[in-house]
Amino acid sequence: MTTTRERALIAAVRLVGEQGVRALTHARVDAEAGLPKGSTSNWFRTRDALVSGVVSWIAELERADLAAAVAPARTREDVVDAFCRLLENLTGRDAVRTRARYALFFEMTASPDAHAPLRAQRSEFEAWTRDLLAGLGAQHPDTAARAFLAFAAGLIVNRLTVDPAAPLRPIVATALQGCLDA
Repeated sequence: MTTTRERALIAAVRLVGEQGVRALTHARVDAEAGLPKGSTSNWFRTRDALVSGVVSWIAELERADLAAAVAPARTREDVVDAFCRLLENLTGRDAVRTRARYALFFEMTASPDAHAPLRAQRSEFEAWTRDLLAGLGAQHPDTAARAFLAFAAGLIVNRLTVDPAAPLRPIVATALQGCLDA
């Protein structure tokens, strides 16, 4: 059963992902979640606490997605498949959450401490990518991982904004090859 806190967080992500950061208020979250007035403020007293809570929630969900994707990827095809699944989910099924994450990145520039959950998530994702690329023979796995993730971030933005149907497999395969050859 979903708790009141989880209902508030789900609603907050939906509001930010669909309407932008300005839509993130306690009252709007309560209304979106179908909660009694004041419910969200019981969990998150201030707007900063609400923003931090949403950021932590998104990071938690994305870490779970990463854990599911970490299934043994031993070959280039396995790695391409894993990244295509992740990118498809981030820009398809979970596009609202991804939009919320990007919107909150910019909102949090004034509050560096709020970035901690996303930085931790990024570190895990970078380590996973580095290990995959090293296992495939990348000569410079740290650099290759950062380059591959930068490429993936650009592809995510492209699919969320101008080309939602951009094909993933040939682009991911080409980027992977470039990272392994460098």
